[in-house]
Amino acid sequence: MLRSMFSAISGLRAHQTKLDVAGNNIANVNTVGFKASQTVFEDTLSQVLRNGSAPNGDVAGTNPAQVGLGVKVAGITTNFGQGSTQNTGRASDFMISGDGFFVTKVGNEQLYTRAGSFDTDGVGNLVTPDGAKLQGWMANALGVVDPNGPIQDLRIPTGQVLAPVATTTSSVSGNLSAGATPADTAVSSQINMYDDLGNAHPVSVTMTKLAADPAATPPVPANSWSLSFADTSTPTPTPLGSTTLTFADGTVAGQPAGTLISPATYTIPAAGGAWTRNVDVDLSSLTQFGGKSDAAAKATAGSGSAMGVLEGYSLANDGTIVGIYSNGLRQDIGQLALATFTNPGGLEKAGNSSFRAGDNSGNPLVGQAGTGGRGSLSAGALEMSNVDLAEEFTGLIVAQRGFQANSRVITTSDEILQDLVQLKR
Repeated sequence: MLRSMFSAISGLRAHQTKLDVAGNNIANVNTVGFKASQTVFEDTLSQVLRNGSAPNGDVAGTNPAQVGLGVKVAGITTNFGQGSTQNTGRASDFMISGDGFFVTKVGNEQLYTRAGSFDTDGVGNLVTPDGAKLQGWMANALGVVDPNGPIQDLRIPTGQVLAPVATTTSSVSGNLSAGATPADTAVSSQINMYDDLGNAHPVSVTMTKLAADPAATPPVPANSWSLSFADTSTPTPTPLGSTTLTFADGTVAGQPAGTLISPATYTIPAAGGAWTRNVDVDLSSLTQFGGKSDAAAKATAGSGSAMGVLEGYSLANDGTIVGIYSNGLRQDIGQLALATFTNPGGLEKAGNSSFRAGDNSGNPLVGQAGTGGRGSLSAGALEMSNVDLAEEFTGLIVAQRGFQANSRVITTSDEILQDLVQLKR
C-alpha cells in the first residue's frame, strides 16, 4: 500500500510537469519564433517480488513478478517544426524558411534564435528587441562580402555616402529605319554621363542618314549614318565627337565593338575643374531594318554614377542586405549568417526567445542561407509560434485526468490504511 502511494505521488509530480509545459506553450502561442515543447514520461525502477526461472526438464519456466515504483519525466523535447508566416512589411523583419538560427551576440556570448524581429539602434546595429546584436559579414568598400571570414556585428550605415564614379563606357542600341532618306535625322536621344566629381552631363546623340558618295574622301558607302555627340549641360551644346556607321544586311559592318569618342575636354563651372576623360561608346547593337526609327534607338546607361546617399535597404533570399542609394545604385552592405546544429534538441534555452549551444547540441555550423542545409530568408515577414492550441488543450485534459487518477490512488490507499488501523478495535 505504501508503494501505491509513492507511485501515485510520482504520478502527481510528473503530470504537474506536463501541465507546466502545456501552460508555457499556451502562454507563448503568439511569441515570434517560439518552439513548443512536449513532455515524455518513463517508468522508474521496479521491485522484484519473485525472480523468473528457466525451463528445466518437465518443469516449465516462470516469469519474474515485479511491481513498478512509479513514473518520472524522461525528458522535455522541443519541436523545431516550421511556424506559420506573418507578413509585416518591415524591411528589418526576417523569417527563416527551413533549418537554421539567426546568430546574435550579447556581450561576449553568442546566442541563436528563430525570432527575426530586428531593428536598428542609435549607431545602426541590427539588434533584437532585448538588445542582442545580429551577426553576419559586412561588405568592403566595393560591396564585396567575404562569407569565409569571421562573423561580426551587422550595421546599416544610414547616411553612408557612395563616392561618384566617372563614366568610361556607354552604348547606343536600337533600330534605324532602312527606309530613311538622306538627311533624315532618325533619333536624337540623351544619356547622362558623369565626370570625376559626379556631376551629370546630359549628352545628346543625333543619328542622321548620309547620302552615298563614292567619290568623297573618304568614300561614303550606301546605308551609312552619322552619329554626333554633344554635351547639352550648357546653353550652347559642346560637341564631343562623331563617327560614321555603315550597315550591311541590317547590322553594323566593319566596326569594332566600341567606338572611341576622344577627347572630350571642357570646363565644369560648378566644380571649377575640367573633364578630360575618354568614353568608349558601344555601337555594335545598332541595326538597320525595315520599320520606323523611333525611341527604340537610344543611348543607354553605361558606367558612371553621381554621388549617392544610403536611403534604404532590402534583403535577398541568401541573406544579403542590399543598400539602396539616392543615385539609383544598389550595393551590398552585408550578409546575415545562419547557424545549424547536428542536434538542435540539445540546445539550452537562454530566455528572450534565444538558445545557447549545449553539451549535446554539437558545435554551431555557421554559413550562408541556402547552403549546407540551411533555410532561405524572407524579408518583411516573421515566423510565428508553432504551438498547436488544439493539441495543447487536449494535453491539458490528459494531464488533468492523469493528475486526478493519481490523487484517487492516494485517497484509496489512505482508506485501506485507515481500515487496517481500525482492525485492532
